[in-house]
Amino acid sequence: MRHRKAGLKLNRTASHRHAMFRNMVTSLLKHDRIRTTGARAKEVSRWADQLITLAKRGDLHARRQALSIVREKDVVHKLFEQADERFGAVSGGYTRVIKLGKRPGDAASMSMVELIAIEGAKKKKKSKKKQTKSEGNQKKQGAEKKVPVAAKADEKEKASAKTKDEATDKKEIAEVAAKTKKPAVKEAAAKTSDEPSKVKTKSAKAKPESAKAKPESAKAKDEPKEGDTKEKKPAKKTEAAPKKPAATGKKKDAPDAATKKAAPKKPPKDEK
Repeated sequence: MRHRKAGLKLNRTASHRHAMFRNMVTSLLKHDRIRTTGARAKEVSRWADQLITLAKRGDLHARRQALSIVREKDVVHKLFEQADERFGAVSGGYTRVIKLGKRPGDAASMSMVELIAIEGAKKKKKSKKKQTKSEGNQKKQGAEKKVPVAAKADEKEKASAKTKDEATDKKEIAEVAAKTKKPAVKEAAAKTSDEPSKVKTKSAKAKPESAKAKPESAKAKDEPKEGDTKEKKPAKKTEAAPKKPAATGKKKDAPDAATKKAAPKKPPKDEK
C-alpha cells in the first residue's frame, strides 16, 4: 500500500524535482498560466493552491513560508496584496488544468494550468459595490436619525432669518418705487409752475422794450423834421432881479427921503 506518499517522483531526484516545481509555481503566479505536460500540471496546481492559502492568511509567518518556495519577492508581494480580492470568495480550487492534446515528437499529453480567480474577483467586486450602496444608505439614515436638536433649531433660525430678509427686501423695493414716483410728480408740478413764470419773464422783457421805445419817440419829437422851415423860438431868458447895494455909512438917497417926508406936512399956523 502507498499511504502518505503524496506527490509524484517523475523519475527525478528530490532536489531536481523540488527546484523544478519551485520555478514552475513562480512562473504560474507571475503570468497566471503556463503550458506543460499533464503529470507536471497536476502537481504544479497542488503547489499553487497551497501558496494561495498562505497568501489569504496574510501574516508574517505565512509570508516567510511563501518566500521559502517562490523565488521572486515581487511575485510574493503581488500575491499577498491581491489574494483577498481575487480569491476571497473561493475557499479552494484556485487553479484548473485544461488538456491541449499530444505533443508532436514524443506524443506526450500537454495541458495548460491557469488561475481561475479572475471571474470570481469580478463577481466579488459587484457584490462589494452592492454592499457599499446599502451600507451607505443605512449610514445616511442613521445620520439623519441622529441629527441633534440644536441643528434643527439652527435650521429654524436660518429659515426665520431668510423670511425676515425677504420682507425687508420687499419693503426696500416698495420704498424705492415710491421715491421714484415722487420725483416724477414733483417734476410735473415744477413744469406747470414754470410756465407762468416764463410768461411773466416774457412780459417783463417786453416792458423794457416799450420803455426804450418811449425815449426814442421823445427824441424823434425833439428833432426837427426835414419839411419844417420854421425855426424854433429861443426860450425867454428870465432876467435876474438886481441886487440891492450893500448898506454903507452914508446914505446917498437920504435927502430925497427927507423931501418926501417933508412934502406932505402942512405948513404950521402963524402965531399971533
